[in-house]
Amino acid sequence: MHLTVVTSISDTTVATGKRLSLAFDIAPKKLMHVYAPGKHDYQVIAVKLDPQPWLKVQPTSYPPSEIYFFKELNEKTETYSKPFKLVQDVTILATPEAQKLLAASPTVKVSGRLEYQACDDKVCYAPTKVPFSFALDVKE
Repeated sequence: MHLTVVTSISDTTVATGKRLSLAFDIAPKKLMHVYAPGKHDYQVIAVKLDPQPWLKVQPTSYPPSEIYFFKELNEKTETYSKPFKLVQDVTILATPEAQKLLAASPTVKVSGRLEYQACDDKVCYAPTKVPFSFALDVKE
């Protein structure tokens, strides 16, 4: 309703020690914006991964933001109103526990949700969660 999201993953085959990138190509609809990291208390658009004992999550990579000026509040805030990409890197752990868990199943799942609050020049809408999931083939 507020934006379009296209998700992708760098590889669908996993092995211990391998690093993968989850990409989120996001395009806010006309006159919409979402919040970027910055010096404000608004809900920042974020990738939230479901915990997995075989997965190490790196910090999300954010592109440079734009400054949005709220006339009514005389406030400047970091936002995204043009298409942008978030990248979430993860590493498949090479610990004995991770190897045992991965060996038990031919496929595993990386899942979570993209969380954001979108606003236009008049209204801020309820926070939204967009689920995503990637099935991965385990390689020994």
